[in-house]
Amino acid sequence: MLKYLHVCLEAFGYALPETAVSSVEIERELSPVYERFGLHEGRLELMTGIRERRFWDEDTLPSDGSTQAGRRALEKSGVTAGQIECLLHTSVSRDCLEPATASVVHDNLGLPTKSIIYDISNACLGFLNGITSLANMIELGQVKRGLVVAGESSRQLVRTTITQLLKARNLTRRDLKAAFASLTIGSGAVALVMTHDSESQTGHRLLGGAVRTASHHNDLCRGSADTGFAADAAMSMRTDAEMLLEGGCRLASETWTAFKQALNWTGEDIARSFCHQVGAIHRDRLYEAIGLDPGKDFSTFDSLGNVGSVSLPLTMAMGVERDPPQRGDKIAMLGIGSGLSSVMLGVQW
Repeated sequence: MLKYLHVCLEAFGYALPETAVSSVEIERELSPVYERFGLHEGRLELMTGIRERRFWDEDTLPSDGSTQAGRRALEKSGVTAGQIECLLHTSVSRDCLEPATASVVHDNLGLPTKSIIYDISNACLGFLNGITSLANMIELGQVKRGLVVAGESSRQLVRTTITQLLKARNLTRRDLKAAFASLTIGSGAVALVMTHDSESQTGHRLLGGAVRTASHHNDLCRGSADTGFAADAAMSMRTDAEMLLEGGCRLASETWTAFKQALNWTGEDIARSFCHQVGAIHRDRLYEAIGLDPGKDFSTFDSLGNVGSVSLPLTMAMGVERDPPQRGDKIAMLGIGSGLSSVMLGVQW
């Protein structure tokens, strides 16, 4: 159970690549594979609801996107770089194995030497883990202002997946199915400034939430070893999408029950909700599993795809920007990541 009395969310910032790649474009590249298995163009969007996703330029590093998003979050919050006492970099994508990508972003933003910095990696749940880690420090009085950032880059994974599917001599339907999720991944970056309530200009309170883990499902989505960004690196991922969906919904239901107990909320209390952006089927099944009205949801997967750890916070950033919540609105952040683990957090706007 997570409980916070003095933690506020000040401002989000985000950055999106200019290049959009449609699902149809990807399918046309895979036309020899589609023909072999009798598949028709449009299947990728039909199965996922993802019309397109974004790619950074080839020379863009995760730290570049995180830096852009971090700078925008600072500008919107009114908190200066010199006031940041903690920086957490939380994406799956990293510039390199060593040092921590947080160190690059810290330098880019000109943050103080006294800042605590490190990377957090937990698949698509990393950013929410970063929020809770920073919230703990703020609640304990260790820091008063901090920044959580993430920058995901999907180009290499999608390109490698297409190349491997086209080159595979003995490709089976099972192989194609296991690679399918990799074609939904998108790029983007997001950042969040958080403060102690005594320093807050917004009063948007992080109240707490719940955490649950089902680590016996750690084999359902496996990415290749982290080989950095060398030219010959071959990033790949295999996903048992059906089992991941089933296990994820069970875990989400357990986390949701604990979440409501922790905050003494009901589904009716919640005005807005933001979930991890996997696709249409996953969104619908999630809301069915937890019994929450899907009309409270705001989604971005149709135009951004699955942006890993960036997905949920980016969606919330865009959602509150386009349709600002009313003062006092209760907002649910419904996070889940492969492994499996789940974090659900409650915010009172």
